[in-house]
Amino acid sequence: MLGKVPQKYKQSLSWRTAAATLHDIAAAVLAWVTAYWLRFNFDIPVQYATSMTRTLFWVVGIQTIVFLAFGLYRGIWRFASIPDLRRIGLAAATSALAAPTVLFMLDRMEDVPRSVLVLDPILLLLIMGGSRFFYRAWKDGHLFSLQQLGATPVIILGAGAAAAALLRDLASDSRWRVVGLLDDDPAKAGLRLQGVTVLGPLAELSRHAKRLAVENAIVAMPSRTVGERRRAMEIAVEAGVSALTVPSMADVLSGKTAVSQIRNVELEDLLGRDQVQLDDAGLRGLLTGRVVMVTGAGGSIGSELCRQIAAFSPAKLVFYEASEFALYSIEQEFVQHFPRLAIVAVAGDVKDAATLEQAFSIHRPKVIFHAAAYKHVPLMEADNAWAAVRNNVFGTACVARAAIRHEVERFVLISTDKAVNPTNVMGASKRLAELACRALQEQSPLTCFVSVRFGNVLGSSGSVIPKFREQIEKGGPVTVTHPDIVRYFMLIPEAAQLVLQAGLMGKGGEIFVLDMGEPVKIADLARDMIRLSGFSEDEICIEFTGLRPGEKLFEELLADSETTLPTLNPKLRIACANETHEAEWLATLDTWLAVPVKPADEVKQELKQWVPEYMVSTRPAIL
Repeated sequence: MLGKVPQKYKQSLSWRTAAATLHDIAAAVLAWVTAYWLRFNFDIPVQYATSMTRTLFWVVGIQTIVFLAFGLYRGIWRFASIPDLRRIGLAAATSALAAPTVLFMLDRMEDVPRSVLVLDPILLLLIMGGSRFFYRAWKDGHLFSLQQLGATPVIILGAGAAAAALLRDLASDSRWRVVGLLDDDPAKAGLRLQGVTVLGPLAELSRHAKRLAVENAIVAMPSRTVGERRRAMEIAVEAGVSALTVPSMADVLSGKTAVSQIRNVELEDLLGRDQVQLDDAGLRGLLTGRVVMVTGAGGSIGSELCRQIAAFSPAKLVFYEASEFALYSIEQEFVQHFPRLAIVAVAGDVKDAATLEQAFSIHRPKVIFHAAAYKHVPLMEADNAWAAVRNNVFGTACVARAAIRHEVERFVLISTDKAVNPTNVMGASKRLAELACRALQEQSPLTCFVSVRFGNVLGSSGSVIPKFREQIEKGGPVTVTHPDIVRYFMLIPEAAQLVLQAGLMGKGGEIFVLDMGEPVKIADLARDMIRLSGFSEDEICIEFTGLRPGEKLFEELLADSETTLPTLNPKLRIACANETHEAEWLATLDTWLAVPVKPADEVKQELKQWVPEYMVSTRPAIL
């Protein structure tokens, strides 16, 4: 094994091994001599002193051989733990049997007191184990450390396993000095965790922060529900202390990060929700060993879908993307993080039937996730209205027809809540794309078409979150269109996981609706971001600019004429719609979409004929 270790570490390892071996030899000598001293009250008779000296070589030699056999020098003292102590105990017990046996064979142990044979392994265990744990305590900072005198005092919210791990890591960190813990479990009040007292419930943070001159609180509750973590963070913000948090336990256990990698609380922590429970077995049947294609693979949703799909080891993952930079970025990410996964990067537009045909013919995908879309509402409302329709409807139809021709088993359309009773071109175009997929389903017995609707995802391109961050960094103001405007929000990983789950559950023609939770007031969102950034509304104000073209005060996930049916996954429901379309409907749609250019007003009027519930916005475009 040592031959595989880089040369620069070999000397360090051999030096440490030699030092540990010499230490334990010295410990064995000390234990044997001390056992005699204790036996004779520190006044050893000459006869027994001679015996002690004569047997010392044999006892220490036997014990050294036993230590090597038990691998005591493969451990690292810096991280000495219970398993190390157990090995030392077993080694001491084994030597306690081996040494008397050898001594008995040499001279029947005539001059060796029996009590020495009992005291020696006990002293050996205490000296060897104690020195290791003393060294670790010193390195971990549990002993007196001058570094801690200048450290910033901090309170930890939570007194569970994560808090214990965090305390161990922070003990040797010169930046922080933990002065107390807070936890809502009344049974923990007054108890001590690694020497730090649980002061009381979370609600008392303000009082203890003032008393202890604390300006920072670390939320160490990664295994609790999102609601509990959100409440802890809000208590910290209301108490006027800077809210910090630790990584999720999933990231810690997977080795992606350590508990001690403390970071600022982000808005995602306040809006995040409990983890999605995936049907892993079903998704492995759908994705493992199969060729999967993702259109719009470089976008926020498309790229996260690719990451989630990669976990199920597809035979090949095909990125189909119109943006060269986005395609390059996702390809390089996968080359670095998924080197064993076969990937193909195809630069192509979803409206380009020839490129699609070539990609399908060469790679033969069996599952398609269609995430490519124009989705920015104001940009698509005026000059780009026809571009939105062509991309979102004609592009979807092109990919769907290629899927049918090449007998793709499953086609999943990423739709939007803006498709419900749409008031903008983007939403109406996505609704028309849903209708086109349902119509194609009636003509395709081999390909299963599924649509998935959800609202805004945090951090996606065009999201308000990056815009608010930029405005706060510039000193404000933060602009919100209307004081009462509300939106549904979801984290990108959760949305991608539910899209995969919906794709698995669909039988053909369904429109799945994601449970988006409670709607959030955008004005409240802005206030939270200002507070989390360490400012007040007096320092960074909020300005209301008026609704933009095609923008609603609130979004709906279901149209008025629709109802929903539950599924086995509580976060997914199926929208039941009654529309059916004949082949002539699709042919007429194709003819309409074939026109290369149309003026925005004409697009909106004609779009209303295809989507009757579409309400054309009369507000002027403001970009």
